[in-house]
Amino acid sequence: MPASPIVVVTGLPRSGTSLAMQMLVAGGMRALTDGARQADPDNPRGYFELEAVKRLPAETAWLNDASGRVVKIIHALVSHLPDDRDYRVLFMRRDILEVVRSQATMLARWGHAGSSLSPERLAAVYAAQLAGLDKWLAAHPCFRVLQVDYSSLVSSPLAEAAAINRFLGGALAESAMAAAVDPSLYRNRLKPVN
Repeated sequence: MPASPIVVVTGLPRSGTSLAMQMLVAGGMRALTDGARQADPDNPRGYFELEAVKRLPAETAWLNDASGRVVKIIHALVSHLPDDRDYRVLFMRRDILEVVRSQATMLARWGHAGSSLSPERLAAVYAAQLAGLDKWLAAHPCFRVLQVDYSSLVSSPLAEAAAINRFLGGALAESAMAAAVDPSLYRNRLKPVN
């Protein structure tokens, strides 16, 4: 019997990856996380990260525990995953200028200077990285991808939970997933939620 797919939540930093993890856990999935990064004012419900992920491609042993579970992987590291497994990818999409604004707010709160690039230039760099990852994923059939729009997720959580559940096989609790969405945590938005 083949192993269950590894569910990967990815996207730019501050694109809603932690929210997607919260939803999947609320819906009944087990997360692959170590709890090393604690909740804070920028992510009051937690980050759901696994430190070992940051050591891709050098360290992949943790993948042996990932079958049937969900793991969060930043967009820049997804292409380092080995193609000898089956993956289901939730690719979180958020307006890139909102991402840049949210990152700047978080870094300022931490007392860090942030990027030396202008917001527009950083947005262009991110857009190029996302386009490259889209192309890479399309060329690797072991990755099936669902694009998830952050704004739609916040404004229509039940409909988006249903789409995510269908993509992942239909065994998740959609109402619990939708209930995990807190619209008040959609900060640094450029336009109102529909």
